[in-house]
Amino acid sequence: MAAESDDENTSRLLRTKAAVFLTTIVAVLSVITGIINIGTVEVAGPLAPYVPDAVARTAGFTGAMTGFLMLLSAYGLRRGYRMGWYATVVLLPVTALQGLAQLSVFSYPLVVLSVLTMPTVLLNRRYFTRHVDLSLTQLASLAAVGGVQVYGTMGTYALREEFNGVNTVLDAFYFTIVTASTVGYGDITATTQFGRLFSMSVLVAGVASFGVALGTLLGPLIEARLATALGNMSDKQLDLLENHYIVIGYGDLTEPILESLGDKQAVVITQDTENAKRLRDRGFEVVTADPSDEEPLHRLHIERARGLIAATNDDAQDAMTILTARELNPDLRIVAAATDRENTRKLRRAGADIVLSPSVLGGRLLVESAFGNDEPERVVEKLLEEEKTG
Repeated sequence: MAAESDDENTSRLLRTKAAVFLTTIVAVLSVITGIINIGTVEVAGPLAPYVPDAVARTAGFTGAMTGFLMLLSAYGLRRGYRMGWYATVVLLPVTALQGLAQLSVFSYPLVVLSVLTMPTVLLNRRYFTRHVDLSLTQLASLAAVGGVQVYGTMGTYALREEFNGVNTVLDAFYFTIVTASTVGYGDITATTQFGRLFSMSVLVAGVASFGVALGTLLGPLIEARLATALGNMSDKQLDLLENHYIVIGYGDLTEPILESLGDKQAVVITQDTENAKRLRDRGFEVVTADPSDEEPLHRLHIERARGLIAATNDDAQDAMTILTARELNPDLRIVAAATDRENTRKLRRAGADIVLSPSVLGGRLLVESAFGNDEPERVVEKLLEEEKTG
């Protein structure tokens, strides 16, 4: 069963990586072909007689913009977001149509790869299940940005007689964008006092809404990156955990335990950020949190874990963690190491299946070696039997 689960996880990882990789390639091709075709004057191909030159040239720079949007959707796929999947499904046909409209030999690979990528993304829909949880503040900031654009565009068009160079809704939208973003090219300006007052209102509202949106939307992303830099696993990595081992805290036995686990999936949970960073740098998976709390154990999917190992230098903390873990998963196999041999029974009463004292085990092995016993495995087996019967 464990082997089948590992195979399933591997297959799932390969499928998601294929979808992300192909989407990223399409995004890069869309940007490149869009840039190449921005200045194209002559068009060629079987559809040339049916596509106006203006449409072909417009498809150039819009293709580049679509490529940048698809890079964002590829990032969403990589994080396992359902929103990223939806965005990719919408953008792939757009890139294919833009490639056809560009009427350039450079666009043919984009069209072909867009068509081939679509089935890969569609067939792996069930692997992208994470939802974008936006707070009320974030939703309000996005609404404010959109509201300012609507306000500026509609107001500028309604007052087009107060501005020079505003004749269409696109002119009004262009003026709103350059004003709210503080670029201010100066090609469109107000010609009356009322027009200037309106321009100032767009400028103040635009700067305020953009500033709030950047803070509320980028702040959590920066915090997440800092958490990763400190050694934490990402949410995507945590979601893939199954049949894994949880190693509690950091102590003298932590690194030997991780090395002994070999290629088996294991995660360390510790409060010490320096130790977390050190373990992460050595390739071990780490979550920085209090191991005795329920929340981090839930994040580590303790209900799907194969075992828990508590081997810190603090027996009291180990006991609290074992109590919490046993409550969350009554069937979990829990093994503990008692720093103080007198705490062996206490840790067992807390819920540990096996409790060993490294000092007792080391002492007996040394004595057996002194007696000439070259089979220390028998001593270990004897201690394990004592633990089970004791």
